[in-house]
Amino acid sequence: MWKKHPKALPFLFFSEMWERFGYYLMIGIFLLYLKNVEYGFAMTNSEASDLYGTFIALVFLTPFIGGLLADRYFGYRKSIIAGGLMMGAGYCLMAVHSLPMLYLSMTLVILGNGFFKPNISTLLGNLYSTPEYSQRKDEGYNIFYMGINIGAFICNFFSAAIILIWGWKYAFVAAGLGMFLGVIIFISGTRHYANGDIRKPMAKEDMPFGKIVLTILFPSVIAGIIGWIIPGNIFQSDSNDAFIFACIPVIYFYTSLYVRASAEDKRPIAALLAIFAAVVMFWAVFKQNGTALTIWADNYTNRQVSGNAGEVFRKVKLAEELPYIKDTVNAYDAQFRIQKDASGKVIKEYNYPAYFKNVEPSKLPAEGGKVTLWSTPLSQSINPGWVIFLTPLVVAFFAFLRRKKQEPSTATKIAFGLLISALSVLVMVAAVYASKNGAEKASVMWLICTYGVITIGELLLSPMGLSLVSKLSPVRITSLMMGGWFLSTSIGNKLSGLLATLWDGYEHKANFFWVNFGLLILATVIIFAMLRWLNRIMKEKGVS
Repeated sequence: MWKKHPKALPFLFFSEMWERFGYYLMIGIFLLYLKNVEYGFAMTNSEASDLYGTFIALVFLTPFIGGLLADRYFGYRKSIIAGGLMMGAGYCLMAVHSLPMLYLSMTLVILGNGFFKPNISTLLGNLYSTPEYSQRKDEGYNIFYMGINIGAFICNFFSAAIILIWGWKYAFVAAGLGMFLGVIIFISGTRHYANGDIRKPMAKEDMPFGKIVLTILFPSVIAGIIGWIIPGNIFQSDSNDAFIFACIPVIYFYTSLYVRASAEDKRPIAALLAIFAAVVMFWAVFKQNGTALTIWADNYTNRQVSGNAGEVFRKVKLAEELPYIKDTVNAYDAQFRIQKDASGKVIKEYNYPAYFKNVEPSKLPAEGGKVTLWSTPLSQSINPGWVIFLTPLVVAFFAFLRRKKQEPSTATKIAFGLLISALSVLVMVAAVYASKNGAEKASVMWLICTYGVITIGELLLSPMGLSLVSKLSPVRITSLMMGGWFLSTSIGNKLSGLLATLWDGYEHKANFFWVNFGLLILATVIIFAMLRWLNRIMKEKGVS
């Protein structure tokens, strides 16, 4: 697999694999941890989804500044190492159970990802800039993307077992250790990155960094503060208002790149900005794997395993036993708690849909009986499992088309990726109807199928988007435009959290998924409408 690619690829592959091991281990249990009454912070579905959405949005917003600093000042290698160390420290600090420490650890992860994520992707793209490797750039990104998903796949088995054996805090420590291992691997391959780690001096049309701070970053902070303190909520919560307001100056900055660009660079930048706008909808739906689909797995999916399978799951600590006590609160809700003030008045009620609430009466265990349930975080491995399985097939398919000189353009792949992703949502619509709107447990096959379909869309969109940025960006601002890709991811992530807060408000859950389907179809129509224009720009640029 490595022979026809730069020698740096395996080092970047395994660095990213372990970085994603840490990140997806942490994010796979984050919402469940926030909701957990006994060991977490006892948040409701809406509260946890809001904080989750804000967190993953900010994680992908900071690449804007991280890419800029690496481009002009620090270089890619130093930025990647510093970012990895900050993320590792952040994961470990999540083991300390207090809200101030939680916010501090989240901040470290947010800042660290800003330095790590855009720059390792840009460094990879730079290594494919020579004629020897340029035709294999899409393939290189697909291989790199498989490394991401190997880490994302295996981490959930570790987290499920560690939580059952030692507890939540040790799972966060494991995430930190994975990140530190990724940094060690990256450092060991440093000699292979020299020709890709090239700082790009400012051109006359570039905005100085000091001016960016004064005219973009500072206004973003002020706008965010205004969004937070304005009376009422425009977008349902203070965090939503603050985030959306803070994005306005950053969006203005990327628009100004187009306005200030030379005639040669205007059309490629315009094409990238159009792609960024459309893929926001993809991320808004895709990132609900950590919110709405996790809630579906936890509360609406049949997670029982019995017989030999159940015994195996228990032995490897991937399942837990849940007792059934008839006619008591605990029979239906193991996490039912009421918080009262000093006078005895109820000020908050934690009452989540529990496993036995929607089990058919004929399938309930006997009084005092127990059922074995596979751990909910394992559902987070379905998507990366599909990526690992499908990536070689997708790479082989496009290699076959390339030999036939029929390979579609990168923009065309993205368009079809959006369409296929929209179709995946229809699987969940069918799941809602099959489970009688959640009144009965749904088969896990619905989750497996919806993840399988959206993974095909993801493979046509996410690595292709990284490749497209690398192909079309003006050389001096490649990492900055990579930050723009992650900005679109950030906005989509926040929108995913915003959508997930509406989950409890939809009496019929199919309507929730119909909204997601509508968003993806809208994005699909936009991209297909622009496809001829995008392909023409790519042809002018001499890329495909």
